[in-house]
Formats: sequence, structure tokens, C-alpha cells
Amino acid sequence: MRNEGFDSEMTRPRREPRQKSAGEALSALMRLCSRAERSSGDAMRLMRQWSVAENEREGVLRRLVEMKFIDDSRYAEAFVREKTDLAGWGEYKIRMALQRKGISRTTIDDALRTTDRDTMRMHLEQRIVRKMRTVKYTSPYDLRTKLMRYALSLGYDFDTAGDAVEKTMRDIPPQE
Repeated sequence: MRNEGFDSEMTRPRREPRQKSAGEALSALMRLCSRAERSSGDAMRLMRQWSVAENEREGVLRRLVEMKFIDDSRYAEAFVREKTDLAGWGEYKIRMALQRKGISRTTIDDALRTTDRDTMRMHLEQRIVRKMRTVKYTSPYDLRTKLMRYALSLGYDFDTAGDAVEKTMRDIPPQE
């Protein structure tokens, strides 16, 4: 049975996003941006959901940028800081996430230049040590392969991932 028209808890009917005028969208986005960083791509996506007229979206976005509610470089720097420090992501994963948000390549490059590569490597090594404790393996080759796959899934390049896995396996003898 399909639950059309209801949210996931099936307790209340799902509300369709209400259409908003350009002025309503501007005030709603100002409220949202004052609470948390948003990218220009986020703002455009929300305005599409709210069915703001296409010719008015650029004007609303321009006003938000002029009033400093939206700044893609500030957003990208905060995103990079959060994902490297808290989530332990690597450069490739961060780059792809920012591209999906509609951030320009030059802005992404500038934000990634602010990261400390040694700190990123240290975070990766810590994550690999934690993963090493929980992974099941039959041989050192099997362990190395699983740890390498894990490091690559975090968005690190092959050389950095390989170096971190080798260092971890040298420093901590695997338990069989």
C-alpha cells in the first residue's frame, strides 16, 4: 500500500511547498541564511521548490549577495573546515560535494588551499586506526585492501590513502 500524501511517519498529511513571491522568498531566505551558511545553489534550489518565477530568482539572489547573506567563498571555507575537522573527509569528496552545491571551481580551489594537509593526514590516520579495530579480515592483504577502500571512500587520493594505511599497519601490529 502506498502512502501518497503522507509523510514518513504517516501521522500528518504531507504539505506541498507553498508558492512564494519574490519578496516572500527574499525574507524567508534572509531568515534561513541568518541561522546557517547557505550557498547560492541552495538558495536557487529553494526558490525553485517555492515556485518563484524564474526571472525573479536572479534578482533575489543578487540582493542576498549584496546584503552579504550569501557568500559562496565564505560558505565553501566553512564547509571545508567542517568536513575536514569533524567528518574527516578528503579533498576529492569535499570537492564533489561543493560542485553539487553549485560552487565554482575557483572558489573550491581557494577554499581547499586553506586546509592544512598534515592535519588532514592525521585525521585520516586516526580514522584508519579506528576502522582497523572493527574490520574483519583473513590476511594482512585483506586488511590492507579493506582499509585502502575505506580511506578512498573518505575522499583521499590514492597516494595519501596508501601512505596512511601503510603507516598504520607498520605502527600497530594487526591482531589475528
